[in-house]
Amino acid sequence: MARKAASKRSYPWNTTIKDKKVTIRLLNANDKAALLNFARSLPEEDLLFLSMDITTPQVVERAIDNVSAGRFNVILAEMDGKLVGYANLIISELTWVRHLGEIHLMISRECRGFGLGSLLADEVFAMAKNLGMQKIIARMAFDQRGAIQVFERLGFRAEALLSDFVIDRNDRTHDLLVMSHDVRGLTE
Repeated sequence: MARKAASKRSYPWNTTIKDKKVTIRLLNANDKAALLNFARSLPEEDLLFLSMDITTPQVVERAIDNVSAGRFNVILAEMDGKLVGYANLIISELTWVRHLGEIHLMISRECRGFGLGSLLADEVFAMAKNLGMQKIIARMAFDQRGAIQVFERLGFRAEALLSDFVIDRNDRTHDLLVMSHDVRGLTE
C-alpha cells in the first residue's frame, strides 16, 4: 500500500480528530513529567514489551538528551493539554544501517481508532524521507497481534521472526517480529 508522505512541516501545528482539537508538536526538555504521565497511563499490555521503558525518569531524560543530539525525533499529540500520542523516529549511529529508522508508536487507549496513530506514523514517514532514509522498521513481540495489525494497515510487512529474542517486564521471553516499510516510494 503506497502511503502519502506529509510535506516538511514546522511544529507545532493543529488539526481536528473526532471534533477534538489536536496539537502535533515535537518533544522538548520541558516534557519530562508529561511524557512520564502519558507512559504510566498506558495499559500494562502496552508496556510489557517497551524497548525503552519511558515510564522511568532516567529513560525519559535520556530520550530528551537523544532528541537534543539528533538521534531521536519524538512527535507528540496533545488534546486538551494532555499527551495522547507518542511517535519516535530513532536514527541509528551504526554506519551499515544508516538508511534505516526505527519507529515507536503509542496512542492512549481513549484515542485509539480515530486515525491519530496513522497521522503520527505519516509524520514519522515524512521525517524519515526528509532525512534521506530508505526504510522504517518496527519491532514488536509476536504476541502483540493488535500492534501487528496496526502496522500492517500502515503498510509494514514482516521481515524476520526471532525466537525468544525479547523479555517482558515479568522476565518471560517472547519471539520478536521485525517489520519494515519502504519510505522511498512515498509521494509528497
